[in-house]
Amino acid sequence: MKPGTVLLVASLGVFAAQQGDPWSPSDVLQPKDFAARLAVAAGSKPLVLFVGPVKIYSANRIPGALLAGPAASGEGLERLKETVKKAPRDRAIVIYCGCCPSDQCPNIRPAYRALREMGFKDVKVVMIPTTFNEDWVSKGYPTERAESGKP
Repeated sequence: MKPGTVLLVASLGVFAAQQGDPWSPSDVLQPKDFAARLAVAAGSKPLVLFVGPVKIYSANRIPGALLAGPAASGEGLERLKETVKKAPRDRAIVIYCGCCPSDQCPNIRPAYRALREMGFKDVKVVMIPTTFNEDWVSKGYPTERAESGKP
């Protein structure tokens, strides 16, 4: 590696650390682990919220997931807040998007922050390395489609 490349890589690492994700490592779920958890879930299941574009949600989604709106926009955040406003603050919530790799996603960080600011204590994030289609649907994990073309 050339000296300039080392400096660039080190700078990017510092930038990423400064930006930081709002969640802790224990709040992160890998797709395969969450799919397995859904398959054997007994009792109360978490509230699963899709926080990305309607187009993705309408095509395929995690079974039972509610459309909470693309959280990168003010309108999407308002929809998210409206979706959960009556939920008990101790309810387990899992959010996901999948419009792009989670490390670049404009939706999951604002959604996570908003839920925590609303007082939800148990918020988890499904990390999607590439896209929802590639990392969930193509792996054969459970999905459901919109009925009659509705989200």
